[in-house]
Amino acid sequence: MDRMDRLAARIDGLEGRLIAQRRTLGRLLALSPESVRAELLEWLENREVMLDGQEDPGALSGPEAALELALSDEMRLLHEHLSAAARR
Repeated sequence: MDRMDRLAARIDGLEGRLIAQRRTLGRLLALSPESVRAELLEWLENREVMLDGQEDPGALSGPEAALELALSDEMRLLHEHLSAAARR
C-alpha cells in the first residue's frame, strides 16, 4: 500500500468514526427531554460561526485557520443533522 492509499484509508476511517459519533449523538438527543434537545440545538447554533466572528471562510487563510473552519463547519452540520432528527 503506497502513501496515498494509506492516507485515503485513514481519512475514510476518520469519516466513519465521525458518522458514528453523529448517529450516537442523534440517538442520545432523541432519548432526551425536549428541554435538553432545545438547549443542545441552541448551543450548537451559537457555535456555527467561528469564535473570532469570521463568517467568511476566505477571510482567514493558512493552516492555522483549518481547525477553526472545520470546527465551525462541523457545528453547523451537527445542528442541521440534529434539527432534522428532532423534527422526525
